[in-house]
Amino acid sequence: MLRRHRIAPAAPATIEGNTHGSEASRPPAQTNAEGSSDLIIPSRMAARRTPAICPDCKGAGWLRMPAEVGSPNFGRIIPCACKTRETESHRQRSLMNMSNLDAFAALNFANYDANISGVREAFNVSRDFARHPEGWLLLFGGFGCGKTHLSAAIANEALERGISTYFAVAPDLLDQLRAAYSPTTELSFDERFEHIRGAALLVVDDLGTENATPWAREKLYQIFNHRYNYKMPTVVTTNVDLDLIEPRIRSRLCDKVICRQIFIQADDYRQRPDQYRYK
Repeated sequence: MLRRHRIAPAAPATIEGNTHGSEASRPPAQTNAEGSSDLIIPSRMAARRTPAICPDCKGAGWLRMPAEVGSPNFGRIIPCACKTRETESHRQRSLMNMSNLDAFAALNFANYDANISGVREAFNVSRDFARHPEGWLLLFGGFGCGKTHLSAAIANEALERGISTYFAVAPDLLDQLRAAYSPTTELSFDERFEHIRGAALLVVDDLGTENATPWAREKLYQIFNHRYNYKMPTVVTTNVDLDLIEPRIRSRLCDKVICRQIFIQADDYRQRPDQYRYK
């Protein structure tokens, strides 16, 4: 007579997060009615892996507006607060991934030497702008006068305050847009463009150094025109003559109602003693 043998179940895989893999570090096993050993995951681990469900929309992400029959809002669907937070969080992550701030993360107002001749006004105005970002700020001057340091300090402080910020050197901004045409990109061109154009704070360093193709001029104009129309906080630095900047953008930068211009009269930091060097 042939005997049937029950095949023992395979050993359970190591649980994610268990870096040791020892028997003592594994969750307890429990014997079921057939005598086999099944892995029991503690409830606290299961809870950790299950995202909390919004009590308002029950996880749908949308709510129906409370309105009476006949009202224009009757049956209207609006995003739940949890959906809005999720969207904003996604936008902030995308902006951070696209921004160039990693290289300038150490630049702040505390390590900027405001005692150097010619930078005091720019320092004070930039610090005030970082605390209350309103309107536009244009910093212009020669090479190495501290424009990038101040613009990066504004962006870094804004991030610390939880403000959705995009910082980029002008040519890199355009490269980010061009990269959206790649079939492997996570964001479509429209999504990437809208994230940059609609950032709560936009900081564009070295405007005027980009390759001024018709496509580049048009995209930059669309970004600046949108932010000009909606008076969205924007910081621009440049070391080129304003006459060399795209005329439509230059016109908006010269509007003193919305944009404050600060000329930094300081020597090139690269020619200063080491203790005074900054970007």
